[in-house]
Amino acid sequence: MAEPAEISRRGGSVPPSAQDLTPGQLSARSGVAVSALHYYEAEGLISSRRTAGNQRRYARHTLRRVAFIRVSSQLGIPLRDIRAALDTLPPDRAPTRSDWALLSAGWRQVLEDRIDGMLRLRDQLDGCIGCGCLSLTSCSLYNSQDVLAAEGTGPRLLLSRERAPEQPRQVDASD
Repeated sequence: MAEPAEISRRGGSVPPSAQDLTPGQLSARSGVAVSALHYYEAEGLISSRRTAGNQRRYARHTLRRVAFIRVSSQLGIPLRDIRAALDTLPPDRAPTRSDWALLSAGWRQVLEDRIDGMLRLRDQLDGCIGCGCLSLTSCSLYNSQDVLAAEGTGPRLLLSRERAPEQPRQVDASD
């Protein structure tokens, strides 16, 4: 594999090895613990090279990947999905604006679905979560006689994307 070109700086040039970051430097620049960087590497999200002394070195463009991983994780995107997205980017250089545009276009609907679900949850939070407890006398998600059990486990009414929020109903004491 060819060595990366030197970067010109005032007063001379910097050899390729000086362009790399140690785990501590990458941690300080990215705000991610060194142990997390090692985990990301073990999971195939980032890569490093080893020095003659067997020390890890990360290419500078790894900063962008770590930033992407960090933001995606905070949005609740699973690491397997983050890895799949990063696998579409070039491994040997910093992604370009067009690289990121292609990647983000694929995630737009996923994020829209998450936003819709969070808005539904926020709007129904003061009621009930459709758990099937049958204990509330007025619940917009009342599941009389637990008829939704046939659809699966959990809060079926909140998990359903197609269902529009219903108006609260008065529950008959005989239910």
